[in-house]
Amino acid sequence: KDPEPGKAFAAATVIGSRRPPAAVCITPPCLMSVEFGEITNISLMCNPNPLIHCPFFICRILFHSDKSKISKHKFFHYIPLSAGGTGANKRKAWDLKGKVSDMEVKMRDYQTKVKSVNKENEVLRGTMVQSQTRVAEIEKELERQRGQIRYQDLINELCHTVSTLARLQSTLREMEEEVCSLKETVTQQKDELHAGEMERRRLHNTIQELKGNIRVFCRVRPVVDGGVSKHIQLPASDTKMITLAKTEESHTGKTTDTQKNYNFSFDRVFGPAASQQEIFEEISLLVQSALDGYNVCCFAYGQTGSGKTYTMEGDEFTETRGVIPRAVQQVFKAAEKLAAQGWEFNFTASFVEIYNESLRDLLYTGKASKRPEHEIRKSVTNEVTITNLTYEKVVNEDQVLGLIALANQNRSTAQTAQNDRSSRSHSVFQLDIEGVNGGRDIKCKSTLCLVDLAGSERMLKSQSQGERFKEMTAINGSLSNLGIVISALANKENYIPYRNSKLTYLLQGCLGGNSKTLMFVNIAPEPDSFGETLNSLRFASKVNDCVIGTASANRK
Repeated sequence: KDPEPGKAFAAATVIGSRRPPAAVCITPPCLMSVEFGEITNISLMCNPNPLIHCPFFICRILFHSDKSKISKHKFFHYIPLSAGGTGANKRKAWDLKGKVSDMEVKMRDYQTKVKSVNKENEVLRGTMVQSQTRVAEIEKELERQRGQIRYQDLINELCHTVSTLARLQSTLREMEEEVCSLKETVTQQKDELHAGEMERRRLHNTIQELKGNIRVFCRVRPVVDGGVSKHIQLPASDTKMITLAKTEESHTGKTTDTQKNYNFSFDRVFGPAASQQEIFEEISLLVQSALDGYNVCCFAYGQTGSGKTYTMEGDEFTETRGVIPRAVQQVFKAAEKLAAQGWEFNFTASFVEIYNESLRDLLYTGKASKRPEHEIRKSVTNEVTITNLTYEKVVNEDQVLGLIALANQNRSTAQTAQNDRSSRSHSVFQLDIEGVNGGRDIKCKSTLCLVDLAGSERMLKSQSQGERFKEMTAINGSLSNLGIVISALANKENYIPYRNSKLTYLLQGCLGGNSKTLMFVNIAPEPDSFGETLNSLRFASKVNDCVIGTASANRK
């Protein structure tokens, strides 16, 4: 049927099982119902297309000739008859004026909408500006608050720092006060220590003077084969006595043999079993006096082969070292301890030999043909020096021991009937000591002199001839002059014959009143050495009876 006037209908086509596009959704339901074969009660939905406002549609249904090929529940696809116009109010193609009027209406509507949108945009822009301004204000406020927080943190940190600084300053003041107090205590203790050191030196010197400024020790050498000497008697209860016993035959033959005893007393007598350490302990206090500013001389006297060199030098082993290396060791150790009290020491070593009344430098390392000559000189300050002598600055014990070894290689020795390796000269080791205490403005100067004398012997005993006889004569002459000088000192004579021999002239600084002297008399225990032993003990007894007065320290 033809559609009713003024109404437009949409035609629908059944297209398989495809769903209608979203643009042609069907609504509202149509009054027409189709019933054909298996397809029943198919409702037509009107399409709410904005361009189509008519609720009526013209449906054109295409049916397939074979109803069996039409499946159940197939959907209808409705296609509008036209896509423009307003339904019944659609302009005719020739109504251009109406279309223009419609377009003007739409343009005005669009312009109105554009104005409305523009106003809304302006309002939104204003709102956005206000929001941005507010955001900026909030950001500024946030930054200000952050700044206040940082400032407050800085204030708090500054307060904490100030508090810590005040506490540290208070602690610093307390520590400064404590340091000042400690400094005062240290100064006081240094003063007390210095006073104690000076008092120790005074008492030490008093003890040495009470013992005697010239002291004599006697040492008996062990028998070579380990036996016991019958003519030498050492009382067990008295360490200062020694007795020589000699059996004499009766000249008439009517009486029995008689025994004659020779008794001697010294500051200390050491038997054959005495060790090197025991020997040195007795003279260690005397060595200490050298650091206190006193001249100290220690020399070994006795016949050839009596053990003088062993007493003074010993062996290379620690237990058997002699007086010289032990004294050097003590001096350097004591100087190291005194350094803590402000003392600084300088040491100068020399080693000279007196052979046939001539001087030889034992530290000389040049050619033998170019050896210089030496002379003993005495300065205005009564200091004895030797020209062209090697004076070595030493700073430790090892250096001194090296010099001693060099001197032993250069020392003159010769073979005699008394000793296969007899020392034919006097060796004199000197260690000059200069001490300064800058804080106390004190200076001291002294000399430690350690002498190994040549062996004393009689001509018939030694069977010396030729050059050996000349050496023996020079040795015995210098030893005799040593005894004369010591006797003159003991008798307090006005003139002391120091110049009678090179030995006494060299040792005059250690033998005078301003010195402390120790002599070791070494004796051999063999019976055939009885005569030499008796002569040595008699000489030592004369020395022991000497009193050379009170020694004074060389201090400024």
